[in-house]
Amino acid sequence: MRLAICTALALLATPLAADPLPQLHDVTGVAFDDVLNVRTEPTASAPAIGGLAPDARGVEVTALDARGTWGRINWAEGTGWVFMRYMAARGVHIDNYNLPVGLRCFGTEPFWSLRHEDGLMVSESMGEDPERFTLEIAQDAMGRNDLRRMIRAEGGAVAYVYQQECSDGMSDRLYGLAVGWMPGPEAPLMTGCCALAGPAGP
Repeated sequence: MRLAICTALALLATPLAADPLPQLHDVTGVAFDDVLNVRTEPTASAPAIGGLAPDARGVEVTALDARGTWGRINWAEGTGWVFMRYMAARGVHIDNYNLPVGLRCFGTEPFWSLRHEDGLMVSESMGEDPERFTLEIAQDAMGRNDLRRMIRAEGGAVAYVYQQECSDGMSDRLYGLAVGWMPGPEAPLMTGCCALAGPAGP
């Protein structure tokens, strides 16, 4: 009996699994004639650098502060913080190919991008025509809040997407997903960041 009680107490003390980040959010609870301030730091006393409209949708939150009350977003060419009380999580939606909806990845030196289009992985590099690879598998780690994916496509193309703070190297934006991408077995490994939506702001 004592073991059962201890087990129950341990389960109650275990925090519920958090929603995965990055994740898209909608602004909620803001008056129609007001905005949700975007601040330089996760505190109400920090300067506002802009505002999200009261009907803003699909804003990507890439990280939370230590208390989970402020969320970091990409704003223009940098980052900002919004008060999470006014943000409603959409959840991360997974498409029929086991990839997060809206996922796009990109890197620099050279500039390249990778996106998913209905079973095709489309790779683009500056000055070259897009390459399309038929997706063979996008394997997850069997965890509800785990956005890691090992992607394999035709011709030996592989990519690994994983949750980690990531800088694009060209701006002050910070993303919540990183990627390693090889478009073929003889191709060099390219690294970069991934996002579920474009940056907010002007």
